[in-house]
Amino acid sequence: MDVGRQEAPVRPPHTRPRPRAVLAMAPGVREEVFGHEALRRLGELTELHDQVLHEVSSPDALRALAGAEVLVTGWGCPKIDAGLLDRAPGLRLVAHAAGTVKTFLDPAVLERGVRVCSAADANAVPVAEFTFAAIVFGAKRAFTLARRYRERGTRRDFSGLPWLGTRGVTVGLVGLSRIGRRVMGLLGGLDADVLVYDPYADPAGIAELGGTAVDLDTLVRRSHVVSLHAPETRETRRMLDARRLSMLRDGAVVVNTARGGLVDTDALVKEVRSGRLDAILDVSDPEPLPAGHPLFDLPNAFVTPHLAGAQGNELGRLAESTLGEIARYAAGLPLLHEIDRGELDRMA
Repeated sequence: MDVGRQEAPVRPPHTRPRPRAVLAMAPGVREEVFGHEALRRLGELTELHDQVLHEVSSPDALRALAGAEVLVTGWGCPKIDAGLLDRAPGLRLVAHAAGTVKTFLDPAVLERGVRVCSAADANAVPVAEFTFAAIVFGAKRAFTLARRYRERGTRRDFSGLPWLGTRGVTVGLVGLSRIGRRVMGLLGGLDADVLVYDPYADPAGIAELGGTAVDLDTLVRRSHVVSLHAPETRETRRMLDARRLSMLRDGAVVVNTARGGLVDTDALVKEVRSGRLDAILDVSDPEPLPAGHPLFDLPNAFVTPHLAGAQGNELGRLAESTLGEIARYAAGLPLLHEIDRGELDRMA
C-alpha cells in the first residue's frame, strides 16, 4: 500500500480541544512539503502557529514553544534536545515530515516521554523505486553502454562485459530496512534470487518474503548486484571495504542509495577503474564528491546527487504521512510510525 495515499482519520466528536502546533524547519521547507490543501488540513487538526520557527532562541520562538503541544519538524529544523523541552513544557509530540530524526533529535527527548514519529516510511517509497531502477539499469549495463554509444557511435557493443541482463540474477540486499523491504517486494517481479544480510532480521521472516538470509561475506561472493540499505554506524562504516569489494565476482554492480560511508570510496575507485566492478551511487563519502573526482568520469560509474529520496511531487507523501500521525494523536489513536528509544540506535 502506498503510504502517500493514506487519509488522516477523521477526528471523532467530543474529543479534547485541538492541540497547539508549531512548525520548525528551514526556510522554504514548509512551502516545499506542505501544499495549500495540506496546510489547510493541518490547521483543522491543530491550532497552528502562524510563523515557522527557523531557530528557537528569539522571543517570538520562545513564546510559541511555551504553548506548543505538537512540534512539526522538517529538513533543517533546530536541534530538539532537553534544553528545548525546558522551553516547551507542554510538548507531547514531535512529528517529523521527513526521513531520519537522528540528525537533530537528542535521545533525551524520548526518555522524557515525548512521542516522536517520522515520515521515513513515506520517504522509502521513491528510494525503493530508484533503487529498483538502478538494479535493472545496472544489470543491463545501461550507463556503460550509453557512454560507448555516445563516444563510439556503435549501437550494440557488448564486448568485454562479463554478463548482461536480469535473467537469473542474484541480488544481495545489505539491510532489511523499510527501503530494503520495499526493494525486495519490487524484485519479486524479476527472475532473481535475493540474498539478505541483516543481523537484526529473522531468517524465517526473510524466507517468507522470498529471500535467503546469509552472512555478509557470502552475500558479496554470490551476488551479481549488491544494494546497500543499512544505517551508517560504527559497526557498518566501510562494511564494503577493500577485502569485501575484492570478493565480489567480476562484473558485479554496487548500488548505494543508503549512506556513502558504508563503502570504502578509495577501494571502490580502484575496482571500478580496473573495470572489474560497476557502481551506481546516489550517496558518497565524502558528500558531495569534490570536482574532478574519478567516479564522475569512469564509464562504469554513475553518480547522482542524493536524489533518490522524496523530491518534487513525491514530497506530498511526507505531508500526508505527517497529517495522518497528527490526526491519530489528536484522536487518541495509536501512531503508525512512532519511534521508540531502542530503535533509535539502529536507525539511519
